Amino acid sequence: MQKHRVVFVHGAGSFGAAAWPKQHGMALRFDALFLKRHGFDAQAEPLESDIPADVDMLLECLGASETVPAGGSARGGHVVAHSQGAISAMLAAVERPDLVRSLVLVEPACLSLTAELPATAAYKALMEPLFRVRHELSDDDYQREYLRRAFSSEAAVPDTPEARRTARRLRLQAPPWEAPLHIVPGVPTLVLTGGWEPLYEEIAGYLQETGALHRIAAGGHRPNDSVEGDRIIRSFIADVSRAGSVHAS
Repeated sequence: MQKHRVVFVHGAGSFGAAAWPKQHGMALRFDALFLKRHGFDAQAEPLESDIPADVDMLLECLGASETVPAGGSARGGHVVAHSQGAISAMLAAVERPDLVRSLVLVEPACLSLTAELPATAAYKALMEPLFRVRHELSDDDYQREYLRRAFSSEAAVPDTPEARRTARRLRLQAPPWEAPLHIVPGVPTLVLTGGWEPLYEEIAGYLQETGALHRIAAGGHRPNDSVEGDRIIRSFIADVSRAGSVHAS
């Protein structure tokens, strides 16, 4: 029996499998793919973010270009996305809802959905001036100011090639409120947040009102790294997979 596919889409920090340490073991049960978004590479120089390219990569992982046998259906799969990665995940589901069996959005940076709500408006007012001058700042200066504004934390001086590439990638990410997002009706959706930041709780609340399931697990901006967060993700995908198998039988 063919394993169900699960594609993991990282945010603006660690990428590929390194962004999902608690979820590695899901490869034992699922066909797990850990996507690297456009511009994220361990050796190559970082590139400007490209959401359409991320969407195309994600759809390819879900089998968009595979030949569908007569009477069969496209491969598709479950999508688990963190922070900025949730933008391309939602856009992929809008473009090809037939390929997205479910969405798990972890602390989703889907600010265009809630642009008029107070926490999102306050975050945009705080961050937009920084995004506006990001090409005029050094990578180090931008990272320091970004982390101070977004997380009230201090950035270490990037003193290794890897750390310098990480700082540059962060500066090259587009503002998250610019993406033209829409709700995806009919796609089972879980929103997992850490319960620490009003912005993400506001986005989760909006998605919950449109049909998503919302769960909270400790862990700050990375609740997927907690035991409870990992359990919630695995349980949701397993439940959707079982329901899909029953409907197909």
